[in-house]
Amino acid sequence: MIRKEAIKIASNAVVNSPIISANGFISRDLFETDDKDTNFYMIGSMGLSSSIALGVALKNPRKRVYVFDGDGNILMNLGSLTTIGKLKPKNLIHLVFDNQSHESTGGQPSNTRNIDLYEIAKSSNYNAFRASSKTDLKKIFRRIKNIHGPILILIRITSGGKPGKRITHSPVTIKKRFSGNL
Repeated sequence: MIRKEAIKIASNAVVNSPIISANGFISRDLFETDDKDTNFYMIGSMGLSSSIALGVALKNPRKRVYVFDGDGNILMNLGSLTTIGKLKPKNLIHLVFDNQSHESTGGQPSNTRNIDLYEIAKSSNYNAFRASSKTDLKKIFRRIKNIHGPILILIRITSGGKPGKRITHSPVTIKKRFSGNL
């Protein structure tokens, strides 16, 4: 499964809950496949989508908050997993799209070839799941409906596929749209 397919499945399952998406191709693909006011697109700040999602989840405990992260992004801020695990927000669902590369910056290999983000999440108090196909991902979304977070879904994707178009909203517009829908 390529990233854009996985993002479309996830976004459809999320419906209108807040999504904080990591910078690079993840935000571009989400923008192209399912632009909505409840999406917060990271334009920069690599690695910080999980930290922002944590803040949003803590301040909005009645809403499920989703973070669409990449393997390269979460590796830039691996400590956020332990912070999220310690604070245990019941409403945080963390998706990591893992293609074992920093595809947005040229395809350099990431260290997820050598470490297991699933095991790190489990040891950090997450309810953790793995998906490697469209069917797996859809089943996990049905399964987690009544499970408290923090939840991590590690989604194995393949590199490749045409990246989504660049985000045309300004950072101020993204912030206003998102804030107005919390």
